[in-house]
This record gives sequence, structure tokens and C-alpha cells, in this order.
Amino acid sequence: RFVREPADARDIAQDAFIKAYRALPGFRGDSAFYTWLYRIAINTAKNHLAALGRRPLEADMRGEDGELLELDPAQHDHATPEHNLITEEVKAAILRVVDRLPPELRTAITLREIEGLSYEEIAQAMECPIGTVRSRIFRAREAIDREVGPLMR
Repeated sequence: RFVREPADARDIAQDAFIKAYRALPGFRGDSAFYTWLYRIAINTAKNHLAALGRRPLEADMRGEDGELLELDPAQHDHATPEHNLITEEVKAAILRVVDRLPPELRTAITLREIEGLSYEEIAQAMECPIGTVRSRIFRAREAIDREVGPLMR
């Protein structure tokens, strides 16, 4: 979820598993294995993005003709062109806001809303108190609502 290109995702996953394999003797069991592995994957993805210089999320969502690609390719038959346009505007606005969030807010909201992790799992993965996770998610949702809210009213 941190990178948009399947090839980049495969490279990062491979690097993360190699790092985890090498670090396995040092795994202390202080957290769940899944959380430990997930943290390695997150850090590997962040390092990859830092090395490349992060491209805007929206740039990855454009087709060859420059139009914004569908996030949900399954179109509803009953959707009107007006509904489709509004939906695309909202999706684009959300992507813009999430892309501009500070990394700690973007990571927290992504882990919660896209990956479906619990607050406890996010706290372990991000190595911070659960209260900090709640605050980051709240602030990310506020930022999204500020920009997207007017489109929904």
C-alpha cells in the first residue's frame, strides 16, 4: 500500500523477507511475529520511497492519456455519469489529502483504514503508544474531512 507499482511492491516484499530472515535470530518475541514482520516491511517501504524521492500518489494513478484511473474498476451499472464524476472527484481529493499528510499520519491512517489493523497492532508496528496512534488517526481523518467534506455536502 505504500507503493503503487507491482514491481516495486515485489522488490520491497523480497527485501523485507530477506531482512526478516537475517534478523530472525534477534527476534525476542516482545511483540507478535506478524507485528515484527510488518514493521520490517513498513521500514523497508519507507526506505525505498526515501531513496527514490517520493512521487505524488496522484501521479501513480494517471493513465497514459493523463486521466485519473479508477480506484474501483468494478463500475456500477446503475451509476449515473454525474454520480461517477462526483465519486472520482472525492477519490481524487482523498488521494491528494493522504499524499500530503505527514508520514506518521499517512502510515497510521493507511494501517487502520486500508490494512484493517487494530489500534494495538498499529501501536506495535509504529513503535509508539496507543494514544499517539489514536491522535494520529484522528488528525488524519480531520484533514481528510476538511478537504473532502465540502464535496459530500
